[in-house]
Amino acid sequence: MEEYIVIVARTLILYFLIVLIFRIMGKREIGELSILDLVVFIMLAEIAVMAIEKPKDPLAHSLIPMVVMVVLQLLFAMISLRSKSFREMIDGKPAVVIHNGKIDESVMKKQRYNFDDLLLQLREKDVFNVADVEFAILETSGKLSVLKKQGSADTYALPIILDGEIQTEHLQQLGKSPFWLRGEMKKRGYPAIRDIAFCSYDNGEFYIDEK
Repeated sequence: MEEYIVIVARTLILYFLIVLIFRIMGKREIGELSILDLVVFIMLAEIAVMAIEKPKDPLAHSLIPMVVMVVLQLLFAMISLRSKSFREMIDGKPAVVIHNGKIDESVMKKQRYNFDDLLLQLREKDVFNVADVEFAILETSGKLSVLKKQGSADTYALPIILDGEIQTEHLQQLGKSPFWLRGEMKKRGYPAIRDIAFCSYDNGEFYIDEK
């Protein structure tokens, strides 16, 4: 019975301590957490679990590393406020994945960011046609900031080529065939489908981005 009381007491102490720590570290949405924030949160959770699972170990063995991590996190936060280079080293820099309407594949590769990720985040911004985008910036939080072209219409363009591969399912939805697509690409000076990174089709208009 005594052991259960200890477990309950430890759980309550750690619960209020972690809530206090999160308040000290500041208010941030989950999607805006830096790498350091995420590492600290994971480690705090692991330490708290170990402290609850091992009631016979002194509580100080768990509290000391938790306090050390919070102090270290606050120290790094202060340095980040003063040093842009340190902040960029820890959090990274925003990456422009679409510039002047052109998809930058080299930036996407550096960020390990694929076309499916791009299309998903564009749809979350109510953008269903890559051709409507002037600029798209992948923020350090992982969110995508989008600037649409002036006068662009809200239309839905299906991707029919991704990473040099024909998307036959989307072609079928459009009532078109791979033979038709190859012919249209040749007319526009793209004889090899494998050389096209992205291509969409909407109301007779193609958006083509070469590798």
